[in-house]
Amino acid sequence: MDEEPAGRRGRRRLWTRLGLRARVTLLFGLGALVLSVLMGGLSYLTARHFLVSERQNASLHQAYVNAKLIRSTIHGSTAIVPLLAAADSGTAGSSSLLYDAFDGKWYVRSISVGQGALPPALRRLVLSGTPATQSFQLDGDPEFAVGVPIPSVGAAYFEVFDVSDLRGTLRVLALALVAAGLVTTVLGAALGRSAASRSLRPLTGVSRAAMAIAGGELATRLPRAIDDPDLAGLTGSFNAMVDQLQERIEREERFTSDVSHELRSPLTTLSTTLAVLEAHRDELSEPAQRALVLLGDDLRRFGRMVGDLLEISRSDTGSADVALEEATVGELVRQSVATSSRTLPGGGAAPAVDVHPSVAHAWVRVDKRRFERMMANLLENAALYGGGATTVRARPGPVGPDGRSSVRISVDDAGPGVPPPERSRVFERFYRGQASGQRGAGTGSGLGLALVAEHARLQGGRVWADEAEGGGARFTVELPVEDEATW
Repeated sequence: MDEEPAGRRGRRRLWTRLGLRARVTLLFGLGALVLSVLMGGLSYLTARHFLVSERQNASLHQAYVNAKLIRSTIHGSTAIVPLLAAADSGTAGSSSLLYDAFDGKWYVRSISVGQGALPPALRRLVLSGTPATQSFQLDGDPEFAVGVPIPSVGAAYFEVFDVSDLRGTLRVLALALVAAGLVTTVLGAALGRSAASRSLRPLTGVSRAAMAIAGGELATRLPRAIDDPDLAGLTGSFNAMVDQLQERIEREERFTSDVSHELRSPLTTLSTTLAVLEAHRDELSEPAQRALVLLGDDLRRFGRMVGDLLEISRSDTGSADVALEEATVGELVRQSVATSSRTLPGGGAAPAVDVHPSVAHAWVRVDKRRFERMMANLLENAALYGGGATTVRARPGPVGPDGRSSVRISVDDAGPGVPPPERSRVFERFYRGQASGQRGAGTGSGLGLALVAEHARLQGGRVWADEAEGGGARFTVELPVEDEATW
């Protein structure tokens, strides 16, 4: 198979980049332009042929009438020029010439149109006894000449008609047709735009419904297109697809919630048993003590995983309880970091806390339990995958669309950082990234950052990942500030 030329690929890419509505509008406009050119050209040629033929026929008839007048009055008359003037008086914009074969003289009515102005071929034909007509240019103006031999009196009559007014008429006609073509093209493009908008209106509704569903509004449906059989199939298929999607998501949410709840009972029993064993740890042998440590670590990790699953299932089912209360940024961040650092894997040291003075006393409305869980998950993620958290910073953020200021709390780690393609995916459930195999593989559940994103959303904020100034990863949580007067 021959490879498509690069130029054609580029044109196709540009064409598809225009968008469906723009392409339909352009096609309608081009169609109207082509139709206007064809119809305008045909109209111009038809009108030009008719006007020119009509003028030439009228000029030819007038020339023969004048020639007949000359023939009936020239015999015995010596006032030939007055005769030519009498012939010209019947036609505006014409000049008469007469050649007298007996004395070989030319008689002209106008100095500007003499025998030299006549085309040589026309003069030869007429002087040889053959009537003839010819169009020509005289000083840049279009002229039409008629030659009529008068053998009975030994003369030849010529009359030259100025048809420049016809050229002006044709020019006005051409301008009118061009203007009409432009108007038709614009109207065609407008019609194409309107037709495209009306045709794509159902697709716009589908797009909005799809965006709403992607945003979590699973109850969104398309209205049934009863009056349009072409759209009824699309509407029905789309709604059926959303019904199946909603049913599947709800089934999975129920499954996750049921499994999480069912695991709590045996987990509680295991935790109680572990506590009893740890209370009698000194009575166990050394191998049993090591096994007990491993069992405790795995059981606590399993407990955190079950707790995360329960938290996510509550968010999915809309039963998550959010208890917002006011707190200052400085106190909130310092207390959360201190509390979360006590349970870090490996017993790592607490990171440095840097709170900017402009936000230290700013008030925010947060759920303290969820905020502490966010900080704990971010610090645990740094400990497991980033070599430990280095600094927790609180800085003023930008003013949002609602006019409220914000605060940004970031956690920097000492690891290799998060690759740009993974910076949005790390907040997906059970996604741990390609580098997880090199940074403590198997120690995380892949739910910690997903919970951070969910907690931030429930508190009116957001979270993202980027690169820290000194290298490593930086996870930033942005929350709205309640009291702007403290800035």
